Amino acid sequence: MGVLLPRYFLLISCFFVLCSLPLSQSGDREALLALKSSVDPSNYLPWPQGSDFCQWQGIKECIRGRVTKLVVEYFNLSGTLDEKSLNQLDQLRVLSFKENSISGKIPNLSGLTNLKSLFLNNNQFYGDFPSSIIGLHRLKVIVLSGNQISGEIPSSLLKLQRLYVIYLQDNRLTGKIPPLNQTSLRFFNVSNNQLSGEIPITTTLLQFNSSSFSNNLNLCGEQLRNHCRYHALSPSPTSQRVPSASSSSKHRRRTKLIKIIAGSIGGFVLLLISLCVLWIACKSCRRRRKSGDMRSKEVGIEGNVAGEGGEGSGAAAPMDRDNNNGQKQGDFSWEGEGLGSLVFVGAADQQMSYALEDLLKASAETLGRGTMGSTYKAVMQSGFIVTVKRLKDSKFPRLDEFRRQMDILGRLRHPNLVPLRAYFQAKEERLLVYDYFPNGSLFTLIHGSRTSSGGKPLHWTSCLKIAEDLAAGLFYLHQTHVTHGNLKSSNVLLGSDFESCLTDYGLMSFRDPDSVEETSASSLFYRAPECRHTWKNFTQQSDTYSFGVLLLELLTGKTPFQDLVQEHGPDIPRWVRSVREEEMESGDDPNSGNETAEDKLGILLNIAMACVSSAPESRPVMSEVLRMIRDARVEAHVSSNSSDHSPGRWSDTVQSLPREEHLSI
Repeated sequence: MGVLLPRYFLLISCFFVLCSLPLSQSGDREALLALKSSVDPSNYLPWPQGSDFCQWQGIKECIRGRVTKLVVEYFNLSGTLDEKSLNQLDQLRVLSFKENSISGKIPNLSGLTNLKSLFLNNNQFYGDFPSSIIGLHRLKVIVLSGNQISGEIPSSLLKLQRLYVIYLQDNRLTGKIPPLNQTSLRFFNVSNNQLSGEIPITTTLLQFNSSSFSNNLNLCGEQLRNHCRYHALSPSPTSQRVPSASSSSKHRRRTKLIKIIAGSIGGFVLLLISLCVLWIACKSCRRRRKSGDMRSKEVGIEGNVAGEGGEGSGAAAPMDRDNNNGQKQGDFSWEGEGLGSLVFVGAADQQMSYALEDLLKASAETLGRGTMGSTYKAVMQSGFIVTVKRLKDSKFPRLDEFRRQMDILGRLRHPNLVPLRAYFQAKEERLLVYDYFPNGSLFTLIHGSRTSSGGKPLHWTSCLKIAEDLAAGLFYLHQTHVTHGNLKSSNVLLGSDFESCLTDYGLMSFRDPDSVEETSASSLFYRAPECRHTWKNFTQQSDTYSFGVLLLELLTGKTPFQDLVQEHGPDIPRWVRSVREEEMESGDDPNSGNETAEDKLGILLNIAMACVSSAPESRPVMSEVLRMIRDARVEAHVSSNSSDHSPGRWSDTVQSLPREEHLSI
C-alpha cells in the first residue's frame, strides 16, 4: 500500500498536467477571439474560428500551443485594446499593433510578464504613459511613437535595465526627460513632443544627437547645442529706486561729454598706430629687397626653389604610448591640411551626437591588431566611448567605392550586429566608428586571457544561445547580400545582456589583392579551404564554413590551430566527444551527464559537421541552420526546468527592431 500511494499521486499529477495543455491552448484561442472583437469591429482580421489559431495571420510564433509572437500590423484596426483578453496571452514575447487606428488608453499590461518587444506606434492612443510596463522586467523594446500620449515620461523607466529601444516621438509628452543610464540603450527618440528642462547629462543620453530631441521648444542641453539659461535672482525692492528728472538730465550731459573726449583720444591713437604700421612695413620691404639682392649675387637663381612636401597628406595616426599598466594609450593626431569629414550613417534618429572635433580630442587605447587593421578604444572628453577601427590598406578601395560600401553597411541594424555609426576617409586614411562593447569578445569568454587552445567547453545552454545569436546575425547579413568574410571568435563581441554580436563584417573587399598574407594560423583555419590562399572567393558558403568551425570551438574550447577537417576528418564527432569527456572526468564538465545536454550537443555537432563540408555546395544555407538551432532551443526549453537567469545562460535577444526595412528572421 505504501508503494501504491506515491504511484497513485504520480498518475493524478500527470493527468492534471495533460489536461492543462489543451485548456491553455483553448484559453489562448478564446483570448485572441475576444481581442479581435474589441480591436476589429470591421472584421478585417481573417481569423477563422474552426482552424488552428497558430496558423492565423499575425500569429508569428507558437510554443507548446501558446502564442509567443502576435504581430498584427497594417490591418486598419479601429477599436480599443481589451485589457482582460490581452493579459491572458501571458506567454507573449513580441506584441505589435503598429500602423493601425486603434484608439483609447493603453491598457494595463502587467500580465504580460514575458514580453520583450512592444510596438504600438502610429495609432490613436491617448492618455498618460502606460506605467504598467515598468513592471515588465524583460522588456527591451518600447515603441509608442505617432500617438497622442500625454503626461510625463516616468523616471521609473530606469528600472528596465535591458532597454534597447525607446521611441516616443510624435506624441504630447510634457515634463523632463528622466536620467536614463542603461548601457544597453542603442536607439532613442523623444522628438516632436512638449518636453522641457535640461537633457540629463548621462553617458547613455550623450550618445544621441539632436534629431533624438528636436522640436521640443522648452528643451535645452548639450545635444541640441542650446545651453540652458538660468534666470538671475531679481533685485530686492529696496535696491530699485526711480531716478529723478534732474539727475537723469545731468547723467545724459555727463555721458555725452565722456563720449566726445573718448572719441577724440581714440581717433588720435588710431592715427599714431596707422603711421607706425606703415613705417614698419616700408622698413621691412627695404630689408627684403636688400637680402634678395645679396642672395641672388651669392647663390644665383636657386632662391625660387621650394620644398615639394610642404602640404600635409591629411593622414590621421593614433599616437600610442605605454601607460603604467603596459597598455597602449594616446590621442588621435591629425597631420596636415585637406582633412576629410566624419560621416554619420544610418537613419537620422540613430546617429550620435559627437563631432569630428570630439573624436580628435579623444584619448585612445589599443584594443588589438588584426587582418583588417588596428582597433582602438576612444574615450571622448564627455566620457562617451566608441570603438575606432583604422583600416590597414588605406588606398583600397577608391573613395567613391568606399563611400558606397559604408552606406550599405551603415544601414544594417540587427540585435546581433555591432552597428557601424560613422566613417572618416581622406587621401591616405580610412577610419570606422562603432559602438563600444565593454564585455569583451567571445574568444575571451571561451579562452580567458590565454591565446593557447586551453579553454574549456561552455555549458550546453550557452552553446545553444550563442549559436542562435551568431546564426541570426549571419542570416541577416546574407539576406541583405553582405558577406562577412572574416568570421571568428575574436570578431564576436558580447553585448550588455551578453548577446553575441558580429563585427568586422563586409570589410574583406577593402583588402589590397596584391598585399602579403599576414593571417595567423588560427585565423586561417576559420576560412573555408577555397578561401585560404586568396582574398577573393568569399561567399555565403564560406561564411557557413567559418560558422561551423566556430561551433566546434564552442563545443570543445579549442581554437582551430590546425585544419580540423584534414586533421580529424570523419572522426570530428569522436574528437569533440572525447574533449568533453575529459572535462567530465576532471569534474569540470558543465553538462554533468545530462541526457538533454547530450541530445542538444549532438544536434549542434551535426550542424557543425554539415557546415564544414569540403564542398561548398554541400553546406546548408544559414536560414536552415538558424531553423535547426531554434528548434533545438525550443525542445531544450520544454525538457529543461533550469532558470533563464542561471549562470551560463543568457536571456533571448530582441527578435525585431522598429524599422521598416527589418527582415524577419
